[in-house]
Amino acid sequence: MKTVLITGAAGFLGSHLCDRFLKEGLKVIAMDNLITGDMDNIQHLIGNEHFSFIHHDVTNYVHVSGKLDYIMHFASPASPIDYLKIPIQTLKVGSLAIHNLLGLAREKKARIIIASTSEIYGDPQVHPQHEEYWGHVNPVGPRGVYDEAKRFQEAMTMAYNRYHGVETRIVRIFNTYGPRMRLNDGRVLPAFIGQALRGEDLTIFGDGTQTRSFCYVDDLVEGIYRLLMSDYDEPVNIGNPDEIMIKEFAEEIIKLTGTTQKVVYKDLPQDDPKQRRPDISLAQKVLGWEPKVNRSEGLKITYSYFKSLSEEKLYRVEHKDFAKYIK
Repeated sequence: MKTVLITGAAGFLGSHLCDRFLKEGLKVIAMDNLITGDMDNIQHLIGNEHFSFIHHDVTNYVHVSGKLDYIMHFASPASPIDYLKIPIQTLKVGSLAIHNLLGLAREKKARIIIASTSEIYGDPQVHPQHEEYWGHVNPVGPRGVYDEAKRFQEAMTMAYNRYHGVETRIVRIFNTYGPRMRLNDGRVLPAFIGQALRGEDLTIFGDGTQTRSFCYVDDLVEGIYRLLMSDYDEPVNIGNPDEIMIKEFAEEIIKLTGTTQKVVYKDLPQDDPKQRRPDISLAQKVLGWEPKVNRSEGLKITYSYFKSLSEEKLYRVEHKDFAKYIK
């Protein structure tokens, strides 16, 4: 039985990766410091003989006993609300943590895949975004803590690949959605649905003409799995190229939820990208991958999940003690 270490395992995406790799017959070692993760996301796996959980901050030295075949570094704040509250931890998880995990991969002779992001393209001047585009990023703006952490992570990963011969994979993840997202993390889809369920007005930042492309989590996990198992070691975009303006997306959510609330507009945050759409031709070519779940189908599943949440979770505002992580 092969073994995989998944960091950020109690997060939205990490928990789905745990499910997938257990289904594939691997032993899963889950690791998370729970700064943004939630044990509820992996509670259903506790007691599975092939699953174990380690509460640990991967910006500190990482030790895992026994053999490791794969390492998946998916630990990182991923929403603007989070990484603006914990900017230093965000930078550390993209620098100290990746150094620790690449060193572990080298020691264990394990293949490692890192979660990069479409944000490495910044506010793009090329549309759609392809892997050869180097991006348009403000390194000293408020979003720079996330963007540059991911860009450094990619550089460190390729250095270990070229200098130490570590087997590495890099997935550039575009907007993803599905069950287990946090309602109050600031990302547009859970924000809209949460506001609709609470009877609040839907908030659009800017004029709503900015675009996003939403990929359902099962499709994303399939792409990540195929990339990890492939022989391709350069970055690969994984996302859904079905692009939509935010104001049109708000109308879709209003129709889906039946809310009678109106849309309100607020100022666009600094450096917020105006366009976001992946060019997935490389993923199609080297992985034989493309998304299968259309947005209307995925939104119905996601909305059903959010409707099933308790009122406590629906109205809860996160009050985690972030201060202890900022060092």
